[in-house]
Amino acid sequence: MLDRCLGPTLDVGCGPGRMTRALNARGTASIGIDTSRVAARMTAERGGLVMRRSVFERIPGEGAWRHVLLADGNVGIGGDPVGLFRRIHQLLAHGGSAVVELHPPGIGVRCRRCSIRGGTWFRWAHVGMDAVDGIADTAGFRTGWTAHRDDRWFAELIRI
Repeated sequence: MLDRCLGPTLDVGCGPGRMTRALNARGTASIGIDTSRVAARMTAERGGLVMRRSVFERIPGEGAWRHVLLADGNVGIGGDPVGLFRRIHQLLAHGGSAVVELHPPGIGVRCRRCSIRGGTWFRWAHVGMDAVDGIADTAGFRTGWTAHRDDRWFAELIRI
């Protein structure tokens, strides 16, 4: 997944920043964003560059990012995959790509509300590999590279 990121990369929903830090260690400029105070602090404490905010807020470099990374199910952020991909489209430079981790084929698109340990309810989506082409097309992408490794599914969506 990280091998697809060959230029400035925005790691959306970066959590503790392992992908952000791995990209930086490879010499690829990367910034993580996460709404969680704890996640942002963990990323910063481990040496990653991070901004505490939502992908739907103003992001520095909008329209200039080479890649946006959505790992660990973060394709579900906001509970509206088409809306999320349209936002990602705005962040990317022309020809840039979204590198995403997906659910296995057969899931399609499932949107729901959920909470973590009794916290605030939020919208989340699950997107299967079988549904990504339609979502990508609707949001202004074409599907490029796809891969399946160790029960994990990945795709690179090229901004058109």
